[in-house]
Amino acid sequence: MEPNTAKKKVPNPADVHVGARIRMRRMIVGISQEKLGQALGVTFQQVQKYEKGATRVGAGRLLEIANYLGVPIGYFFESAAYDALKASEPSGTVVTAPDEFDEFVKSSEGIKLNNAFLGINDPMVRRHLLDLVVSMSRTGQES
Repeated sequence: MEPNTAKKKVPNPADVHVGARIRMRRMIVGISQEKLGQALGVTFQQVQKYEKGATRVGAGRLLEIANYLGVPIGYFFESAAYDALKASEPSGTVVTAPDEFDEFVKSSEGIKLNNAFLGINDPMVRRHLLDLVVSMSRTGQES
């Protein structure tokens, strides 16, 4: 018998997706893992496991999370249908999605930038800021 041949458990992609959506929403509303855990009656470590997809979130618990974070339960599954479609496409078929955008929006920088931008009430200031960012980006340099 070979020593310690146990395979490392790989999280289910759907659980990882739901966990990422929990993390993104939690960060958007500015709630710590500890505070969410307290509201759910679990430790912050358990919240970390949910967010990484290492522990599957049950339906009842997901409903509690949705209610606490102020979103419909379907929020946690948005774009999952696309991901399933993408996975089922035959090899060589190009299915495009805003993957870079999705990763940026989930990042702490993306969340902070989004919240700060939404805090600007003057539409002209928002437009000027957008123009500045575009002019500084690779896209702006290519135009």
